[in-house]
Amino acid sequence: PSSESIAAQVAYADLADLSEPAALVVKAQVRKVAEVEPGRAAGLRTGWARLYIEARTEAVLGGRTALGEALRYLVDVPRDTKGKLPKLGKRSVILFARPVAGRPGELQLVAPDAQLLWDPTLEARVKALLAELYAPGAPRAIGGLREAIHVPGALAGEGETQFFLTTAGGEPAAITVSRTPGSEPRWAVSFSELVETGAPPPVRETLAWYRLACFLPRQLAASANLSAAPEDRQAAASDYRFVLEQLGTCPRLRR
Repeated sequence: PSSESIAAQVAYADLADLSEPAALVVKAQVRKVAEVEPGRAAGLRTGWARLYIEARTEAVLGGRTALGEALRYLVDVPRDTKGKLPKLGKRSVILFARPVAGRPGELQLVAPDAQLLWDPTLEARVKALLAELYAPGAPRAIGGLREAIHVPGALAGEGETQFFLTTAGGEPAAITVSRTPGSEPRWAVSFSELVETGAPPPVRETLAWYRLACFLPRQLAASANLSAAPEDRQAAASDYRFVLEQLGTCPRLRR
């Protein structure tokens, strides 16, 4: 696809992948473009070009770093089927970047292609995602699944499974699945000390959904399944599959 359609078709997970490591998210207008000689563009993908760009800051959408008006950075862009480069002159773009220490105005993109063509819908999506990321108590990155415990209830088919997750910053996070005979299982996630069994599950394309759908392991490891009885271990494994089905896939459209 052209870079036009990449901007239009970028998935929530793509935006989250770019926003999380970015110290700055900037809307900028491209002023000057120069292609870097392929011999000096280490790691460049086939069918892509590396560009040196000078741009003007239009708005800082996220980040806590002071930024002047004049910007410069390198970006990799795909060529079209005829080998031509996208026309970027005077276009507005959204950059996911870090400042370069000691070099005012120089940015390093968080990924070689971390520049998206601006449109108002994309800007609104990025701002909404950044508001979630920067919110106090925002769900932190999931490192893995630490342990699972199933506790059966008094009735047949009744029980509760808790999955304790590891997070990047060591904060507590847990998923709870509750089953009662004759009704659909219910599940909830908590990213705090308080385990919330009554809360609704996370909605697709929210930060909590992204943390789980995109990073939970696809299988419950036998070593993490701490229930003693075989039927309880089986119930925990079944509840884990249920949570993964409820979350659905995590589509990414960036190549």
